[in-house]
Amino acid sequence: MPSDEEITRYHHDPPAGDPWVEGQADAPYRIEVCEYDDAWPAGFASLEAVIRNALGDRVLEIHHVGSTSVPGLPAKPVIDIDLVVADPADEPAYLPDLQAAGFIHRIREPWWHEHRLLRYDDPVSFVHVFGPDCPEVVRHLMFQAWLRDHPDDLTTYAEAKRTAAAEMNARPGGGTGMDYNRHKEPVVQEIYDRMFRANGLLA
Repeated sequence: MPSDEEITRYHHDPPAGDPWVEGQADAPYRIEVCEYDDAWPAGFASLEAVIRNALGDRVLEIHHVGSTSVPGLPAKPVIDIDLVVADPADEPAYLPDLQAAGFIHRIREPWWHEHRLLRYDDPVSFVHVFGPDCPEVVRHLMFQAWLRDHPDDLTTYAEAKRTAAAEMNARPGGGTGMDYNRHKEPVVQEIYDRMFRANGLLA
């Protein structure tokens, strides 16, 4: 289990960090934030089956995370999945089998918990690959539980998501997913701070 300091640490991308796998850089698009869809959990279940079939016991943990995992929360219609493997840096141990199953490798961030990101197209999903005892997986699961149990913060976050999408879509050509995330990041950090303090991780 990661320490309290590791869980509560705020991460910034390194100034020269380029996470994109060659040819996969994001381009601006119209950001769509939809009302919660009861089909999203079933979409996760189908993807979990594909991943487990591809990797077998190399799947140490798999979780439906992000906004599509929180009933009542509007979201981009993209299912986020946290996949825990023994060593994300050992790409030959898992990446070829996921690619053979239809996943596209888009991001590599060795400076951030050895994060790898893969995309799947039907249903649209992002698979975030991390290692055991990763603080980011803990944060994702804590945030999910917090929003489920705190309707005021769910409403605050929902409004931040709609505002971020509107701001991106006001730009010519729209914005990127990373632009959208940065726009709503201050609200996420405020909720994280309340969550960490309520759980005794910050004084």
